[in-house]
Amino acid sequence: QVQVVESGGGLVQPGGSLRLSCAASGSIFSIYAMGWYRQAPGKQRELVAAITRGGSTNYADSVKGRFTISRDNAKNTVYLQMNSLKPEDTAVYYCNAGLPWGDEYWGQGTQVTVSS
Repeated sequence: QVQVVESGGGLVQPGGSLRLSCAASGSIFSIYAMGWYRQAPGKQRELVAAITRGGSTNYADSVKGRFTISRDNAKNTVYLQMNSLKPEDTAVYYCNAGLPWGDEYWGQGTQVTVSS
């Protein structure tokens, strides 16, 4: 069982920045594929950004150039740096850990609200 815990959400004004963190348990964190997803009220959960165990990244078109995903295997942590935030980025952000053999684990989510 892998424990996944997000932190770093909050209220920020449009144009502002936030950094989300996701800590995952386990001694084999380096082989996890990690992803950030978000779900806004009334909408489906969507992929925001993902990073493979090799460090390759991909982003939703809506966040390209504004968000950056990174990982620190020594700390079992993945980050999502969010800049130039917009009201439409408001959502609950979830972290996902994917193991090579198919198991997936989700965190409880952290709220991000972009509003003036």
